[in-house]
Amino acid sequence: MKLLARYNRVTLITTVVVMLITGIIYYIAIHQILINDVDKDLEVEENEIFEYTRLNNHLPQVFESNDQQISFYEAQAGSVKRRYIDTLYKMAPRTGRKWRHHGERYETGRGLITAVATGGRYYQVLIVKSTVETEDLVQIIFGITIGVILLLLFTLFIINRLLLNRLWQPFHNLLKELRSFNIADNKDIPQIDTTIAEFKELNQAVTSMSARVKNDYTDLKTFTENASHELLTPIAVINSKLDTLLQTDNFSQQQSKLLNDLYTAVSRLTRLNQSLLLLVKIENHLLEGNRDISLKPIIEEIIIQFEEIFQDKGLKITSELGDKQLHTNPYLIDVLLNNLVSNAIRHNHKNGEIRITLANDRLSIQNTGENIPLQTETLFKRFHKSSSSEGNGLGLTISRQICDNLGYLLEYDFQNGLHTFTVLF
Repeated sequence: MKLLARYNRVTLITTVVVMLITGIIYYIAIHQILINDVDKDLEVEENEIFEYTRLNNHLPQVFESNDQQISFYEAQAGSVKRRYIDTLYKMAPRTGRKWRHHGERYETGRGLITAVATGGRYYQVLIVKSTVETEDLVQIIFGITIGVILLLLFTLFIINRLLLNRLWQPFHNLLKELRSFNIADNKDIPQIDTTIAEFKELNQAVTSMSARVKNDYTDLKTFTENASHELLTPIAVINSKLDTLLQTDNFSQQQSKLLNDLYTAVSRLTRLNQSLLLLVKIENHLLEGNRDISLKPIIEEIIIQFEEIFQDKGLKITSELGDKQLHTNPYLIDVLLNNLVSNAIRHNHKNGEIRITLANDRLSIQNTGENIPLQTETLFKRFHKSSSSEGNGLGLTISRQICDNLGYLLEYDFQNGLHTFTVLF
């Protein structure tokens, strides 16, 4: 999830929760304030009844009203406790919040139960006032408040989206420069135009880091090239001396074995030096020269080159080659195909089988061998090889690096006793 989306989500959720809690508290507070006003009106009516009975020594006359009703009931002296109640009362036809009960219509109201003594009698007094207008007013106020909150949330969302996009634009520009950064190029990461201190500091740190990385890369590249070239000379000298030594005299069987071991070691050292130098060039994109090539004739030529080895090891070769055109580096493709075919030969058993399939979207090379799958975690690591392998452990590493360099995908699978390496174009 992007930071902007995460920030907007957290902000909106927090705002909605706070507004919801605030709205509930606001609704309860407004409702309570209006109810208190109604209670004051009821208290005024109560005082008027007390004043009337004190002056006239009888109960006041009761008139029917939709907004207020007063009822008197005889009661025992001292049995009535003064209190406020929420109730319903029967009403005449009108608009408002109504409830039906056996054909009669009722309306919500707020009542005050009190008592008055007059004319030698004790009466319970019920004063009820309608709260329909009060509740309607609360709902109107609450609705307006909810509307304002929703408008505020929408405004905050739009402002956050527009403002934060502009605020984070320097970061995205810097990220774009990092994605296009190539250690082998002479192009430096430019200074980003921004007034935000954190982005300025980030830009300076990235620029400084890229400069150090380029310096280290240049030093490492120079060292690798020098080391590789310097190794070629002593290797050539050793080979020359061995050739001269072989021509000097007859050797015993033990001496011949020692010389053969020396030749083998020097040959492996030569291949290792060439492989490491090639790997460095591939990793740093130092091999150029892309052109249009056809894979089918290249694979057919490689099969012909390995024909003697196939016959010597008794391997059965099955190929199903379609036409596939690529615009790529022919040298890298040749190294990739040679490595994969050599790997299929080296790790095969006598009288085994190799299947090569070329389709429009993939190249698949399958071979028999040990009837257990290889460890994919270490399969493409440098110098990783089986105990029985005579290679230097760089073939599959170079193959994976070539695929990464060319934008392909190299996968391994093991099914039905066949080890399968697939290049997805």
